Amino acid sequence: MPTVTLNDATFVYDDVGPSNAEVIVALHGGRGIGDRHGEFRAYRSLSDRYRLLAYDQRGCGETSLTPPYTFEQFADDVEAFRVNLCGGRKITLLGGSFGGMIALTYAVKYPEGLSRLILRGTAASHHNEDDAFVTFKERLHKAPSASIGMLEKLFSDKVKDDTELRLIWLALQPLYYENFDPDVALERTRTMHMHAETHNALFAERVYDVRDQLKNINVPTLVICGAKDWICPPNHSRLIAERIPHAELLEVPGANHAVHIEANEVVVAAVREFLARTKPA
Repeated sequence: MPTVTLNDATFVYDDVGPSNAEVIVALHGGRGIGDRHGEFRAYRSLSDRYRLLAYDQRGCGETSLTPPYTFEQFADDVEAFRVNLCGGRKITLLGGSFGGMIALTYAVKYPEGLSRLILRGTAASHHNEDDAFVTFKERLHKAPSASIGMLEKLFSDKVKDDTELRLIWLALQPLYYENFDPDVALERTRTMHMHAETHNALFAERVYDVRDQLKNINVPTLVICGAKDWICPPNHSRLIAERIPHAELLEVPGANHAVHIEANEVVVAAVREFLARTKPA
């Protein structure tokens, strides 16, 4: 399990594939919930042709709890990985959910470091939270152990501790998958890393909004979402695809927020075709 210290934080990461191949950096979501493993497993098959690098973001997973926890800092960390572990070469950035928000922040701040952009189930502003409340109320019957109060806490800096965050996450799990397996959800929640400190810091202010800057992203971009995504509804992916000049959209029917897991073959095939077809910036 390799580690590297960058920007005062010690990161844990996975790195597979030909060392001289194009680099795909995969960014996990969660804001203090989760780690690199989900994205790494979902896209590992791409390592037959590409170098795949996935790391636990600062304050997440097994990486050190090293503030500050801000969108700008997380984008700076991506740049540090590019410079120090990718030889300063341009990278393809693949971000899901919160990782997609960081990928967009990076694309705006460090355009010179990017060759392609792939986004999964994400949004260009914090307004996805408002839409998630609407979806939550429509689908509350799917998650009988969840409540509006839990969702309000999830989108706030008021989570009491790691245990409360884990319990909220478990209660909300049925909303993330169209084919929900409670036993799998239990094991996933038991083993997943939870850091309330990081979560609260990243939800302390609702300031994330790059909508007006999307027009300035000039790299080939693939936007992927599940048609049933509850927490980053498809209208947010559509907006991104409409405003980025060289973007295309894949909306997968019957899939939810975890589209890269529920429809893995479809998503990986689309990513592979996109990479083969597009010329790096």
